[in-house]
Amino acid sequence: MTKREDFVIGGVRIPAGTRRTVDLPVSVLSDHTPVSMSVHVVHGKSAGPTVFVSAGIHGDEVIGVEIVRRLLRAPNLDTLKGTLIVIPIVNAFGFMNHSRYLPDRRDLNRSFPGSVEGSLASRLAHLFLTEIVARSDLGIDLHSAAIHRTNLPQIRIAPDNLYIAELAEVFGPPVILKSPLREGSLRYAACEIGKDVLLYEAGEGLRFDEVSVRAGVTGVLRVLNHVGLVEEKDIAKPKTAPQYCTSSKWLRAPAGGLLRTYRADGDVVAKGEVMGAVADPFGEKETELVAPFDGIVVGRAVMPIVNEGDAIYHLGRIKSMAIAEGAIEDFNDQLADDPLFDEDEII
Repeated sequence: MTKREDFVIGGVRIPAGTRRTVDLPVSVLSDHTPVSMSVHVVHGKSAGPTVFVSAGIHGDEVIGVEIVRRLLRAPNLDTLKGTLIVIPIVNAFGFMNHSRYLPDRRDLNRSFPGSVEGSLASRLAHLFLTEIVARSDLGIDLHSAAIHRTNLPQIRIAPDNLYIAELAEVFGPPVILKSPLREGSLRYAACEIGKDVLLYEAGEGLRFDEVSVRAGVTGVLRVLNHVGLVEEKDIAKPKTAPQYCTSSKWLRAPAGGLLRTYRADGDVVAKGEVMGAVADPFGEKETELVAPFDGIVVGRAVMPIVNEGDAIYHLGRIKSMAIAEGAIEDFNDQLADDPLFDEDEII
């Protein structure tokens, strides 16, 4: 049997059947502090696909980092076929400073494809695209909502990409939301070079959420199993098909004041249902926030202080309230019974 070739990244060779962390230089800050992107490579003994899993493109999105940490401890990786490239924290500067952005105040997920001679954000985007995305067959990018907002676990897919739609169902989130590609984003740049990226959104910035983490770990392992990278071992298949939302809308504060929310993420609401109310600090006036259509809450604000026009609820449009309620109930039941989390092997 011919031995598989080494995987080479950043001038470092990783032999087949081994794993290693490699630091890829990005830039140097004004005080001479080097900025690098740390990449962990698991290079299997046997041939197979190359898949990357990334987190922390926005430095305040810590849930993805925890998902990656648990993923790297999964026993399923011991018999990996192919190559898994894991980047726990893409935006290390933002992570250390609890910030969504880079030192140049740019959003990395609006800086792709980047440039080798551009700003710090541009250089990091270029490095990530050329060294990671271009060398992979598939990517899974992990995100959460920004601070003071939270997201229901969900996969966002581009319209008309049947392969990504298939992988989204394999991942098994409660909701799959169709979301157009945005220029400057990782998904857009990856699509331009013929690469597919699955986008997972869950939880809140700078906060841990065990449901979102567990759903992320299980979903990633399901996808890795589906593409042949890992063997099936204690990876439960979804109990029911995810709820598809073909469109969504942010419901905004009808007035400024103090917000009281009556619905949480994952709640299914009927058209005309009161979802919250905004009252002025004097208690003289209260304005209700009403659902404009049957939907499921896929995201919401968590701050009780709002200005008129602030985004309050992200509502995904649904066709059947009964089916949506069943999908959420089955999702919660499965997470509670998932054998992957019966012991502390990963956690």
